[in-house]
Amino acid sequence: MRRDTVRPARAAMTMLLLLGVLWALELLDTVSGHALDAYGIRAREVDGLPEIFTAPLLHAGWQHLVGNSVPFFVLGFLVLLSGAVRWVVSTLASVVSSGLFAWLLTPAGTVVLGASGLVFGWLTYLVVRGLWSRRPVQVVVGLLVLLVYGGLIWGVLPGAPGISWQAHLGGAVGGVLAAWRLDRRSPRPVSATSGYPSSW
Repeated sequence: MRRDTVRPARAAMTMLLLLGVLWALELLDTVSGHALDAYGIRAREVDGLPEIFTAPLLHAGWQHLVGNSVPFFVLGFLVLLSGAVRWVVSTLASVVSSGLFAWLLTPAGTVVLGASGLVFGWLTYLVVRGLWSRRPVQVVVGLLVLLVYGGLIWGVLPGAPGISWQAHLGGAVGGVLAAWRLDRRSPRPVSATSGYPSSW
């Protein structure tokens, strides 16, 4: 087990805490008359760029938050199990890429909110990591994630009004980039006798 690996109980508690933060912020937004929506990404406005980091914490109503809560917990939990550093890197890559895509490609005057871009990043990270690492456990996890949440991938295409496919696409790109970067830096198994990379 790598030193960076997070135990399941701790990973679950961490994700529950983060999910609790999302719900608390939505409650605060509701009682404040949706004042927190001002911290969403304001497309094409330069002073709206810092909100790339606050927008994933906010949602456009309870239905929006409920729809994101289960995949947020499950996918974030699975990424965190592989290590805190990997979770941080994949999260930052997904948030930044999702935010930039939403800021640049969304029509001007639009405010983008929600954790779905991050969810798409974690989704593609888990799937692509399994394909590139070829480690049996990660391949199985990637296939299971694809089986359960694969339908979400269509969200990277233009669809229903009010849904930011731009943020989804950006998050997916960020997840792929994170998987490529982290997998490339991972040590390969080495044979104890030859010193050359093993074939399994």
